[in-house]
This record gives sequence, C-alpha cells and structure tokens, in this order.
Amino acid sequence: MDELNKHDESMEEVEELGLTDKIVSVLSEPGELFSKLSNLPVKTMDWLLPLLLVIIVAIISNFTLMSNPEIKADIVEKQMSQFEKNFQEAVDKGQMTQAQADEQLDKIAERMEGGGSGQMIISSVAIVIISFVSFFIISGVFLSLAKFALGGNGDYKSSILAYGMPHYIMVIQIVIMIIAAMGMGKMFMDTSVGSFMGMEKNTIVEWFMHKLDPLSIWFYAVVGIAYAKMFKSDNTVKYILAIFAMWFGFSLLMHFAAQALPFLKWFGM
Repeated sequence: MDELNKHDESMEEVEELGLTDKIVSVLSEPGELFSKLSNLPVKTMDWLLPLLLVIIVAIISNFTLMSNPEIKADIVEKQMSQFEKNFQEAVDKGQMTQAQADEQLDKIAERMEGGGSGQMIISSVAIVIISFVSFFIISGVFLSLAKFALGGNGDYKSSILAYGMPHYIMVIQIVIMIIAAMGMGKMFMDTSVGSFMGMEKNTIVEWFMHKLDPLSIWFYAVVGIAYAKMFKSDNTVKYILAIFAMWFGFSLLMHFAAQALPFLKWFGM
C-alpha cells in the first residue's frame, strides 16, 4: 500500500512539472527527469517544442548571418572554393573542358551573389523539411538500437521523447555559433575545437578535432541517459557508449564518403 502511494505521489510530481522545470532538468538532472517521465504517457509538446525551437533559431541564424556582408563573403568564398576544386577534377579527368568549367563557375558565382529573399525562403523551407525528416529517421534508428541491440523496454514514442527533449542543448549550441560568427566574422558549422581553429576535415586528425565539440558531446551524453531511463535500463553507461559509438561511427563513415563524393562536404559531413 505504501509503495502504491509513493508511486502515485511520484506521478503527481511529474505531472506538476512546468515547462521551465523540464528545460532546467534536461540541462541539469536528465537522469532524474527521464526516470520520472518513463512512467508517464509521452506528451507531444515535450519533444515537439524543443525541435521547433531548434528550427526557429536555425532559421533566424540563417537570416542573421547571411545579412552580414563579411560572413556572407566567407560562406561564398568557401563554397566557390569547393566548386572550383570539383570542376578542376572534372577537367583533369576529361569530363568537361576548362571553358565549360569557367562558364559554370561564373553562373554559380552570379547566382550566389544575387541570392536574395527568395533564396532565404527556400533555405528556410529546406531547414524545416530536413529537420523533421532527419528527426524521425534518427529516432527510428535509436529505437532499433535501444530495443533490439540493447534489449530495452520502450516504443517509438519513448524514442522520440528521449531524442527530442535534449534538443534544448542544440538551441544553446546554435546561439553560441551565432555569437561566435558575429564576433569573428566567419561561419561556424559547429562549436568544435576544429571549427574554432579553422581546420578542414580532410584528414582523420582534422575530423577528430571536429568531434571535440563540448556542446555535441553534452547533447549525445544526455540522449544516452534519456534512452537508458525511457527504456527501463539500469545500465546508463551502456546506452551512453552505444549512442556515442553510433554518432562517431556514422560521422566517420560520412567522412570517408565525402572523400569520394566531395559534394557531401556542403552538408557539413
């Protein structure tokens, strides 16, 4: 009887948690928060709100940074450098003439320099679509990892909550990226040591330096904790290591893929 009363009190405590309490708990006490949430029905707004905030802040970041002439010039320069490299490789392989390459480069440069509000709207729509599609796919992948590889007890709703709520950390990361970009006059794709040192991702060492990202490490650590609690596991470390292994493994795979298919670098791979 006492145990039932304690369980009822615990559920009432979770139900009384407000938005601010949940955000603070995700950032400071994720283990305790997700242990409580694992005993309650999943609320759509608990995962949808942080995802929407990430999208909104990303769109604001896009407009803010592209409105800065110095940052826009840096972005255009980096993209044009990659285009030039790709076209030069095509010329060297005899796939196109130098004149054709120069003509294509001129058209691309003109299009990028003249990109206005229309281009920004298209970019914003792309952010929304890609964010939602990738969110549900990754939630499905992590569900398979937690349920089948690690033997957890949970469903897809548990997965989207465990992956969605830590997105508040991503909001913080994007804000820091905006501040850093405005202060240093260049675009940042993450908050890693590699980015702040201005490194490319051509070698394994450079790739690894881009993985030394305190905000990303924090995010995936909280995701690991969330999955362990939502899928009723006593071994939180196992889940954290599994999430990190998937993050590093997929990123490394895409790093090698980008060496063969350079256009993948445009997506931050």
